[in-house]
Amino acid sequence: MNDTLPQEFWTGVDQFNQGLFYACHDTLEALWIEAAQPQKTFYQGILQIAVALYHLGNHNWRGAAILLGEGINRLNSYQPDYGGVDITALITKSHQLLMALHESGPENIEEFAAQLKLGQEISDNVALMPRILLVSN
Repeated sequence: MNDTLPQEFWTGVDQFNQGLFYACHDTLEALWIEAAQPQKTFYQGILQIAVALYHLGNHNWRGAAILLGEGINRLNSYQPDYGGVDITALITKSHQLLMALHESGPENIEEFAAQLKLGQEISDNVALMPRILLVSN
């Protein structure tokens, strides 16, 4: 774990990785509101990806697509890693998910979300659910 980020952040990471995206949103939003740069944009990028995944679970194709794109864009400058988090891996998985979401289209959102929830491979033998990974030292 990294000493520069507060314990609440790591709680949000655990929530994200467990698929508790609404709880992750609440945890990270509280940090984001109080944060200064560079953490503010970092928190916001992860928060937006979490909310995108929440939207996906509610079959909101547009909300998922928009927030995935915004989260990816916010996190780009934090690559390859920041605060002990593998940002490149998170962006890569999120981008793969975004591309698969666009290929699937809004009319297939329910099936797409069900496959993702079940951990099924969506396309090109890639399981697409993003996870927040720690940098290995």
